[in-house]
Amino acid sequence: MRDNVISRGLACLALAGAAWGTTGAAVDLIYRSSQLGPVSVSFWRQLSGLVLLLAARRLRPAPRTAAAPRRPLVLLGTGLGLAVFQTAYFGAVRETGLAVGTIITLGAGPVFTAAGGRLLLGERLGRGGILAVGGAMAGLSVLLLGDGGGTVQPVGAAWALVSAAGYAAATVLARWAGRRGAGAEPYVLTVWAFGIGAVLLMPFAWAEGLLPHTAHPGRVLLLMSYVGVVTTALAYPLYFAGAAVVRAATTSVVMLIEPVSATVLAVSVLGERLTVATVSGTVVLLGAVVSLGVAEARRRM
Repeated sequence: MRDNVISRGLACLALAGAAWGTTGAAVDLIYRSSQLGPVSVSFWRQLSGLVLLLAARRLRPAPRTAAAPRRPLVLLGTGLGLAVFQTAYFGAVRETGLAVGTIITLGAGPVFTAAGGRLLLGERLGRGGILAVGGAMAGLSVLLLGDGGGTVQPVGAAWALVSAAGYAAATVLARWAGRRGAGAEPYVLTVWAFGIGAVLLMPFAWAEGLLPHTAHPGRVLLLMSYVGVVTTALAYPLYFAGAAVVRAATTSVVMLIEPVSATVLAVSVLGERLTVATVSGTVVLLGAVVSLGVAEARRRM
């Protein structure tokens, strides 16, 4: 029975990672087909995800114990962190491409999370964790400074790092809330985060241009629907279901499907090219992420 639960968890994580790996490609195609910007795309993604998740829960009522967190700052901080994470990531994709934007964001995110946990929560990294963080920084350095072919655009890299910081802030906040009994069931927290994020983004999306100016409205609507349904309303519950039963180290490894699939799409579908420095930095960076997950799992054993 336990093996079946883990197998289903691994399948959920793999599906979530594969779905998230297509998000940047869909958004890049939206950019090519319309004048929508990163803030507007992020707003519509969060709003559509919120509506779909609420509709899904109407069909399957939530248990009475699934209450919102007791601390408003947890809700606000999570919503803000998620909004920054998604919006800055979409900005990175627009400025430096899908492959590099995804790799930097997903590679730096766990490193920032580990550093935030150490500084703000007093979590110990241990020797393995310190080595993994050092390896990740080395990989980022190679990726950013060793690029002689212009593959990495500084503005896009900066947006990717901001995105990683937003992800780390939301993650560290969730850990802090969990320690103090102020957390919530993942579905509830996700719904609140999407709602708060959409509210925070709306005025900026309005200023940027809320509706697309495009000669291909059907294509843009189809792509936005895909982002809202598949990569948001479907992928997030799958991830939470898998992460609840699979060890942290294994989850870190399985979720590398996301940057790998994004890179494959970037090269094969979008025509992006990778330099030797980009590939080398990517290998070192993602290897460090795996090591960081393993080190965390050992600390909990």
